Amino acid sequence: MRRKSRILEDYLVASAKLGDRPAFARLVELRGPRLLSHATRLLGNREEARDAVQDGWIDIYRGLAKLRDPMSFPAWATRIVTRKCARLITGKTSRRKLEQELVVESDVAAKATSPDFDEASDAARVRAAIEALPPTHGAAIALFYLDDMSVAEVAVALDVPVGTIKTRLMHAREKLKDLLKGESDE
Repeated sequence: MRRKSRILEDYLVASAKLGDRPAFARLVELRGPRLLSHATRLLGNREEARDAVQDGWIDIYRGLAKLRDPMSFPAWATRIVTRKCARLITGKTSRRKLEQELVVESDVAAKATSPDFDEASDAARVRAAIEALPPTHGAAIALFYLDDMSVAEVAVALDVPVGTIKTRLMHAREKLKDLLKGESDE
């Protein structure tokens, strides 16, 4: 059963396709935070993510009339933002990417060993663990579980084959399992 927000989003997409500007504005309010979260996961930098999402919304607006199925909007819009992020990532030097990954890993490791980390909510621990995953794995897990997309929708959103998404989900689950093991499990 589809959630009410997805039904509302489908309606807003159909209205925006017909030129309803308030419907498009409401669509930006509804889908925008999810696209920003996705871009932030991929880029690791909220400011760059905002730029990618803003550029993405321009392409979304321009291409909305060509979208055949309003129900495919979430995956289609996410794919546009994914491509914007990919262009930004390609433009970065390999050294800068390596430095960002090391910073994320050291932050998560520090949180995992701090005494107050155990007192944090389970949701916060899961989100921190997802942030520790490689961006491709984190994006797949987050879109599948947090944004409630199907494997096929995640494949469209990330512009990769379905089999690749299944493999990324499998590896990400294994890594999350290792990251989230309690001290009593070790």
